[in-house]
Amino acid sequence: MRSHLLNDTTAESYRRSVTEGVERVARKLATTRGPFTGVTPAELAPVIDAVDLDRPLGDASAALDELEDVYLRDAVYFHHPRYLGHLNCPVVIPAVLGEAVLSAVNSSLDTWDQSAGATLIERKIVDWTTARIGLGPLADGVFTSGGTQSNLQALLLAREEAGTTDLSRLRIFSSECSHFSVQKSATLLGLGRDAVVSIPVDKNKRMQSVVLAAELEACRAEGLVPMAIVATAGTTDFGSIDPLPEIAALAEEYGAWMHVDAAYGCGLLASLKRRRLLDGIERADSVTVDYHKSFFQPVSSSAVLVRDRATLRHATYHADYLNPLRTVAEQIPNQVDKSLQTTRRFDALKLWMTLRVMGADGVGELFDEVCDLASAGFDLLAADPRYDVVVEPQLSTLVYRYVPEAVTDPAEIDRANLHARKALFASGEAVVAGTKVDGRQYLKFTLLNPETTVSDIAAVLDLIAGHAEQYLGENLVHA
Repeated sequence: MRSHLLNDTTAESYRRSVTEGVERVARKLATTRGPFTGVTPAELAPVIDAVDLDRPLGDASAALDELEDVYLRDAVYFHHPRYLGHLNCPVVIPAVLGEAVLSAVNSSLDTWDQSAGATLIERKIVDWTTARIGLGPLADGVFTSGGTQSNLQALLLAREEAGTTDLSRLRIFSSECSHFSVQKSATLLGLGRDAVVSIPVDKNKRMQSVVLAAELEACRAEGLVPMAIVATAGTTDFGSIDPLPEIAALAEEYGAWMHVDAAYGCGLLASLKRRRLLDGIERADSVTVDYHKSFFQPVSSSAVLVRDRATLRHATYHADYLNPLRTVAEQIPNQVDKSLQTTRRFDALKLWMTLRVMGADGVGELFDEVCDLASAGFDLLAADPRYDVVVEPQLSTLVYRYVPEAVTDPAEIDRANLHARKALFASGEAVVAGTKVDGRQYLKFTLLNPETTVSDIAAVLDLIAGHAEQYLGENLVHA
């Protein structure tokens, strides 16, 4: 069994196995004709259930053969131009190369004596990002597993900085379109979901700062503590960006921590055309960025960044076996001193490789392309009498609804849209997402693939209309 350990004696075996795996994935990527096969859980579950994990195959080639049946054949492929579903991006090759390196070396980014140069590379990437944001000379941060963890850590710091131990008095303000992790974080932090005050949005799905100001004043009048304001730079459903300068001014006036959830909109930091949309983010106390959304990085690649590195002390615990207190005096850089995690992957290497090969402008060009595509898609939807489109995009998301001319019952139209999404997914021809707007069923394009074209969007809209019309026609016959 030692022959399977990666070391100096098995380097050649490692090379052969990984090369074979890469070749198979490359063939799959080159021959995939749709984003999905349409396989159902009922069809795939028996195939996986039949695998006896207590009877190893003993051979990497055999395991890869099996993997074709249990995973590769029916995976959802985000690189395909008609994957238009969730916030999943196709990934750039330099990042995948970084993933291969970091997995093999297997550094753990908790302490210097487990990672050495990896620690400094992560710190360099953090510094690069905080400089792009404009957080100032005291800024710092740490990589996380994703936006949910980043938001949780940011709100932990906000709670500790609020200066009260009476958690029942603390309030968090976020828009009605903010990510659900805000409510989840409030619960995990002992505040309860009721501590989150939901602020309505305007017609462009941006937080209404006038209402926010009124709610903050009411909070103060009731003797409560405005712990944090969460502004969103790229909402999950609409890609909308809250009015950051106005929110920053209110946060300063009421002494609230300002957190910007830029998990989606962080790609604007590299944009050559749209960086101004993030004006005001430099005034935040903390920022969430998900490189695995709009920097075209493999999952996971995220970070939480702060204006004042001293606030990260609220996540610091020392253990004699790991990061004893003396290492602070010795100026040994231990990333675990900043993180909610202990063992942690060297995910920063992926972005490092991307920047060293492509450069930030290369990433920004790709993100600008998908934002331009969304603008073209909006024009297409706005001119199509079959569809109602909700809001002109700031980023790369379009929310729309098929509205048949001959049907007026909103509930029936809801069912037609839901059916169309399911039927499209089952066909494997395209993948779109869904959401609700004012209680009604809508569909959603999340455009993160520069290879997607306006023709792809038009074709998918025709497919959706066809599925919806078939559903409505069949229902009419049955009625």
